[in-house]
Amino acid sequence: MRRAAVAIAAGAMAISLAACGSAEEAGGDNDSTASATKGDDIKVGLLLPENKTARYEKFDRPLIEKKVKELTNNKAEFLYNNAKQDANLQAQQVDTMITNKVDVLILDAVDAKAIQNSVQKAVDAGIKVVAYDRLAEGPISAYTSFDNEEVGRTQGEALLTALGDKATKSTKIVMINGSVTDPNAAQFKKGAHSVLDGKVTIAKEYDTKEWSPDNANAEMEAAISAVGAKNIAGVYSANDGMAGGIITALKAAGLTVPVTGQDAELAAVQRIVSGEQYMSVYKPYAPEADAAAEMAVALAKGESLDSIAKDKVASNSAKDVPSVLVPVTSLTKDNINDTVIKDGVYTAAEICTGKYAAACTKLGIK
Repeated sequence: MRRAAVAIAAGAMAISLAACGSAEEAGGDNDSTASATKGDDIKVGLLLPENKTARYEKFDRPLIEKKVKELTNNKAEFLYNNAKQDANLQAQQVDTMITNKVDVLILDAVDAKAIQNSVQKAVDAGIKVVAYDRLAEGPISAYTSFDNEEVGRTQGEALLTALGDKATKSTKIVMINGSVTDPNAAQFKKGAHSVLDGKVTIAKEYDTKEWSPDNANAEMEAAISAVGAKNIAGVYSANDGMAGGIITALKAAGLTVPVTGQDAELAAVQRIVSGEQYMSVYKPYAPEADAAAEMAVALAKGESLDSIAKDKVASNSAKDVPSVLVPVTSLTKDNINDTVIKDGVYTAAEICTGKYAAACTKLGIK
């Protein structure tokens, strides 16, 4: 399957996010200077949280590794592992990275709070930590992600657009959010509520353990039972994997309503083509991955992040963390050519297989 990097510099795409109050500085001077510099023969570790969501293995991992190799003239050693949604396993993986004496660790936490002690252990061992996609607790040196509240607002606005004249205060929708262990999920939720509250009635709302499509399916079935199929006008789904489970439950109830998503997974893009899913949030992974690699290599070499990270964010345990925040796009049937196909994420041939071919032709997807 072909993949191409999005030709946009991550730093240039960063958008502002004001830092809020917190307890302590993030990583001391790790974000800008170091007592000694190193060459290209550095050791970079990457830990990703799970493999149920397609993006991590298909996009994030290969993009980060490719950029690290490019930035180090192919001399860097790259170590990788996936926690498969197990926070305890990820803590063990951090220990392994410490044992392997990586110079820097790019970390996408399964549980942002639970990983704090592991982050501290890594920093105590002289390893700088770049929080990737999720803002891990602890003395991290840098962070890159998307503007997560904007993701939620984008989803909420799209759902209102899909509902059109039906979007009234008496209109009932169901909200199926992500996992409470993921700080991003809370931000998506906050952004969506800022748009939806007062415009429609949220008849049922769930926080979905482990972002599981199976759990989302069960939650949707429970919502249909409680609210009544005929009374549900739309569904806010925080990501595409869960949207798949939700749509399965809706189909079983004979119900077709607008459903949101996130991540522009191939299956979701195909559901958008066929009309089963209304939208997804397209998050260009290359700028995020490139930013993580650039910050990690700079930190490992003892170089400044000033030219890479233009923003600052805060967590409950750190403030003024140098950050790169990447904007997002609402992906609907109307802009597939201009987003995932244009950027080389998918080809038309990959999207328009079998039963989707006719719909692709009608939409002009090529």
